[in-house]
Amino acid sequence: MKVQESAENYLETILVLGNQKPHVRSIDVVNEMNFSKPSVSVAMKNLRESGYIRMDENGYITLTDAGRAIAEKIYERHTLLSSWLIRLGVDEKTAQEDACRIEHVISAESFAAIKRHVGNI
Repeated sequence: MKVQESAENYLETILVLGNQKPHVRSIDVVNEMNFSKPSVSVAMKNLRESGYIRMDENGYITLTDAGRAIAEKIYERHTLLSSWLIRLGVDEKTAQEDACRIEHVISAESFAAIKRHVGNI
């Protein structure tokens, strides 16, 4: 199933925040992504209903196995692409922004080829 880019961004953000702090709440996502509380609330509801996240009675968000798989895939793409662009001489801010766009549209085949190429450098 194809997941929308916005859902991928939310899942990646939850993964990154979860690696930085013991608990992730919607307000953390609001602050990290600079989105409004209502927008994040709707997104969390959609992610929950799609089976990508769980939210407990304290409002703590955890990724399901399906959500974690998507988040890790997108995060791997982001980190590899941004570091590769930086090594090619692109300034860090531009590399991060470009990687954020590319990570959602690049095919698995092309990403695997880039990954192999980067590994051989």
